[in-house]
Amino acid sequence: MTAANERLHRAPARVSIPPARLARLTLGAVVAVNVLIVEVVFLTAEPAKNPILGFGKWLGLHLALVMVLQLVLVARLPWLDRRIGMDRLTSWHRWTGFTLFWLVLLHPSFILLGYASEYSSTPLTEFNNLRGQLPVLLGMLAAGIVLIAAGLSVRAARRRLSYEAWHAVHLLLYVAVVFALVHQLFEVSTFTSSPLAAAYWWALWVFALGSLLAGRVVLPLVRNARHRFRVAAVVPESDDVVSVYVTGRHLEKLPARAGQFMIWRFPGHGRWWEANPFSLSAAPDGRSLRLTAKAVGATSARLRTIPVGARVFAEGPYGSFTALSRTRESTLLIAGGVGITPIRALLEEATGPTTVLYRAHTPADAVLLAELQDLARSRGAQLHLLTGRTGAGDPPNTPFAPESLAALVPDIRERDVYVCGPAAMTDAVLRSLRALKVPAVQVHSERFALAS
Repeated sequence: MTAANERLHRAPARVSIPPARLARLTLGAVVAVNVLIVEVVFLTAEPAKNPILGFGKWLGLHLALVMVLQLVLVARLPWLDRRIGMDRLTSWHRWTGFTLFWLVLLHPSFILLGYASEYSSTPLTEFNNLRGQLPVLLGMLAAGIVLIAAGLSVRAARRRLSYEAWHAVHLLLYVAVVFALVHQLFEVSTFTSSPLAAAYWWALWVFALGSLLAGRVVLPLVRNARHRFRVAAVVPESDDVVSVYVTGRHLEKLPARAGQFMIWRFPGHGRWWEANPFSLSAAPDGRSLRLTAKAVGATSARLRTIPVGARVFAEGPYGSFTALSRTRESTLLIAGGVGITPIRALLEEATGPTTVLYRAHTPADAVLLAELQDLARSRGAQLHLLTGRTGAGDPPNTPFAPESLAALVPDIRERDVYVCGPAAMTDAVLRSLRALKVPAVQVHSERFALAS
């Protein structure tokens, strides 16, 4: 067994605080400390001319802090991603965006109202007076871009836009960040109220922008230059499923784990901006990587036509759906459809008692079934293929109802549970796990999501 395989098959170390909880506590503590610092900056700055204007400035400070947090959440920092997961970080980014939206509306509104109250004029008059100042104008432009992006992110509008158009609009948010940064750092009454306040904001923005550039630009470029990924083989698994084997240099140094995914681009085979998050469908062995995809879109449908030797640009690996999150010796792996790919990789490095529940419409739809059966036999794992239409028959076929899960896996409360599959199936399983009182720290699921 190679050193890489020994590392992958080693039983996870038990720690007093699970990695995901530690990362959340750390992130929460960092946010809380920065909120406290912002309050101190506000209270020690020169008082505003009136309470309305003061409240507007207070909102502005928190608006800047939320923008910094937004950047950090999508920076794809490895330490956070491997413990929390890109899906949850993206979800937090989306919900934080609602806070950002309201702050962008309220901050300028109270500033205009405050100046109007101070000079006995109207908000429109103050708007016309202030827009002639470049830092203020840039702040207004940043606010406009944020509001447009937020409006286009509403579900009804989002459905009418292509992914490329929606993504392009969100890329403009980085322009808004630059405008907001210039606006903030040239605003002299609060952000630069003292040398310490100015140093704090500069340090915060340098960290946020540096993290974004490092995680989204520098690290992918360095890894691709180092590993020089190429297609080694293309293997059809069924009429609509294909596996692509990718090789490269020094793959043993790529920090990939079973259960993770990477964002793949195949230059020359599709449009350059097309990228898809495909799971590693085999545990990394230091020699090659494998992705397995179902033809559900243009990019995945073209995979089987990619020639051997084609260049690959890969970002990642990403995700917390790994053995790093384990808290128990026993494991339950639940998959549906092509969601079997990370589950198959996790089974390959499984230690301790392991059960796999694989949901498919028919045995013919069960991707990689032969591999799963061989792996289950070699590791002494139990594999249950759950087929048939949900709700059909008498009694109804409900494989993921609480009573069905308890019958298949009586000791389910004593296991770590990994779930990957279609959203409806994943939600049903998570509801049943809650009903069975499986501790939340033992439940691991990940929905692959790309954030701008």
